[in-house]
Amino acid sequence: MRRRITLPLVMAGAVGSALAVAGPAQAHGYVSGPPSRQALCAQHRVPDCGQITWEPQSVEGPKGLRSCHGGNARFAVLNDDNWGWPATSVGGTVTFTWTNTARHATRDWEYFIGDTRIAVFDGGGQQPGSTVTHTVDLGGHSGRQKIFAVWNIADTANAFYSCVDLQVGAGPGPTPTPSTSPSPSPTGTPTTPPPSPGGSWAAGRSYQVGDQVTYGGATYRCRQAHTALPGWEPPHTPALWTQV
Repeated sequence: MRRRITLPLVMAGAVGSALAVAGPAQAHGYVSGPPSRQALCAQHRVPDCGQITWEPQSVEGPKGLRSCHGGNARFAVLNDDNWGWPATSVGGTVTFTWTNTARHATRDWEYFIGDTRIAVFDGGGQQPGSTVTHTVDLGGHSGRQKIFAVWNIADTANAFYSCVDLQVGAGPGPTPTPSTSPSPSPTGTPTTPPPSPGGSWAAGRSYQVGDQVTYGGATYRCRQAHTALPGWEPPHTPALWTQV
């Protein structure tokens, strides 16, 4: 009788352990604006990226790496500087936005150009919001630059990695705001400034603070500049949109 009871329990424990090992990985976070390489893949702006297209938030590896793919062979395409990554035009400073699909307690965020750390932001061991922004001074760098962004987790040995390609000094910023200054009409009477972008919400479109869109019959106002991705519909992302 004792053998009949013990054997099933051992087998059940083995099956349970196997299931625990095989369970799906938890989602995490990445730089969504200006779009990192994995964000460009998720937006289908860069084709043939492979698996990273579907999980841009999963570039995780041990702290201290200097590789765009976080040491993960499945995402090796992110390390290929010749893959045709478009560079976002910015000025001397740029605001980075992290989208966090799992809000891990944070040690800090670091930004590098080459081996030089150009900025660090203390996380205080606290859990961040679903989006986090940092404004970084690019320190006099110009031309095309690859920014290496790191999110160091407080309570594990791992970090999350994003590489962002920028063209520094070639434009006013990553998402320039259209001018709203009145221009003369043919009769010489000033015209009304154009309204902010409206219409229906659409993935792949860049939105600025104050932009209004419609979705599901409701109107929403943008709370934070970003480029929309599938799954970021206004009702599902209160950090980015508020219903009017």
